Amino acid sequence: MSYAALRYPASRNYLLGAALAMMADSVEHVISYWIIFEKFQSPSLAGFAVVSHWVPFILCSFWAGALADRFDPRRVIQAAMVLFMIVSLGWGVLLATDSLEKWHAVILLIVHGMAGVLWAPAGQVLVHNIVGQKQLQSAIRLMATSITLGLLLGPAVGGVLLFFVGPTLGIFINILIYMPLTLWLIHNPKPSSLDARRPAAAMSSWRDLIETLRQISSIPIVFSMSVLAGLAAAIVGNAHQPQIPEFARDLGYGGEGLYYSLLLGANAAGALIAGIVLEGRSMLPAKTRTSFILGMLWAVAIFGFALSPYYILSFLLLVCAGFFDLSFNSMTRTLAQLNAPTELRGRAIGLFNVGSLGGRTFSGFTVGFGGGLIGIHLSLALSAAVLFFAIICLFIWAKKRGVVNS
Repeated sequence: MSYAALRYPASRNYLLGAALAMMADSVEHVISYWIIFEKFQSPSLAGFAVVSHWVPFILCSFWAGALADRFDPRRVIQAAMVLFMIVSLGWGVLLATDSLEKWHAVILLIVHGMAGVLWAPAGQVLVHNIVGQKQLQSAIRLMATSITLGLLLGPAVGGVLLFFVGPTLGIFINILIYMPLTLWLIHNPKPSSLDARRPAAAMSSWRDLIETLRQISSIPIVFSMSVLAGLAAAIVGNAHQPQIPEFARDLGYGGEGLYYSLLLGANAAGALIAGIVLEGRSMLPAKTRTSFILGMLWAVAIFGFALSPYYILSFLLLVCAGFFDLSFNSMTRTLAQLNAPTELRGRAIGLFNVGSLGGRTFSGFTVGFGGGLIGIHLSLALSAAVLFFAIICLFIWAKKRGVVNS
């Protein structure tokens, strides 16, 4: 059924609130990065802003998943929203009092990254409990689509706020964008499936963490999908996005203007198209074989973009890459969640996020630093080629263990 997850009022409301919250997250990035540039002129601090966004997913995703297993995910999400709002408030107060220093920025960036980690597993657990197993793929695709929509709108809204009201008032206004989801979760009825689940054991030591990792890794589909998403994130990830200005220049356009903006937004546009088309026609049901094929198609699209000498071809390949990216990541996430035990679902999502989100930290080395040595075109092409063959190797391993279905 088309857009099956939208049949649930709670799902509709959550997806709308998540889109707004992600837009607020993106708006804060726009404003805070501008503040860092204007105030400090520090490339190292700008680099730390990216690292602080992704490294917490490596270090803390599993613990955040354990919280979503043990406590009501609605309250965990609210805690994350409160942290986001505190960070926006902190930027605003420090700007208004002209007292912002580098160490303030570092702390705010770290807290913002931690808020994102806290939200991610709890949001997936809540949606799963709202729609159930049958409509999970629809819910995950729609959630990825709503997040993509928020990411698309964020730079536009952030730019408008900067232009018309300035960074100080703009960051204060941004607090209000987090409010709809935070307030809705106060009165949203608790899904009955949350009452039915077995209480998860506390994860209070490294021994507990290692034992839980062992349990989850012993489930072949969960393990293989987590590794597959992690490989894609670590080898290529979204590291080509910060390099778009150089690609635009090499294609004959500078780092500004319509053609640059179109190239910058092509990946997100492809992802949005995937969410609308696949849900509208109920296409690509979750299968392990299909997830491997989508991963390889994504690598091929990125490889082609890296070596394309023509603007139109590059734009179309980026749109295709965005389409395959959303299709691939939503399918691998669906398979990992569907096959995880109920009492370990949040931790399984946390493990998946370590690879699929935290792994993006390493793509900055494979693509970014590699580009400094051999050129960004060759670096991205080699990374995509390595990913393609890595997926083939994982596919062979998974097939031998009976993970791959038709």
